[in-house]
Amino acid sequence: MSTRSSAGDALTDAVLPVFELNGELLAAARDISEPAGLTPAWWQVLGATLDQPLSVSDVARRVGLGLARQSVQRTADLLVEKGWATYGANPHHRRAKLLSPTDTGRATLERLRDAQHAWADAVGADVGEEALRAFVDTAQRIAEASRAYRAGQLSRPAGRSAPRARDSGR
Repeated sequence: MSTRSSAGDALTDAVLPVFELNGELLAAARDISEPAGLTPAWWQVLGATLDQPLSVSDVARRVGLGLARQSVQRTADLLVEKGWATYGANPHHRRAKLLSPTDTGRATLERLRDAQHAWADAVGADVGEEALRAFVDTAQRIAEASRAYRAGQLSRPAGRSAPRARDSGR
């Protein structure tokens, strides 16, 4: 039976609070988006197109949360059906239409932005900017190290084999 290092124990201790944080962030996103008639996923997809029209594949890549192109396509179709977005011609690809917000979609995103800013300002003030910036740095370093480990780029402790490689889509 193998034992973990103290650094491995510390990382393992971080997992449950991060999962809890993920759930809380999703709940906050629901609280912010539902009054405007959107779901958090609809908000993500619509928001990704705010600065420039994007194809569904580009949205799936940009959102970067492991959303499959097919689920982004279903969401985009719903946004168009409900009048928050529209499809337009793509000069680079005849079949991959570009998704962009309608005036109604932009106005909805502005309302959500105001609510998100109020939430972020209150929560950020309570936690503190320095702690939040340190957390962001640490979370990014953990993600990078995990990706490197899964790609076989980090050395493994003696006697421990590498996990089987899987295509994570990233």
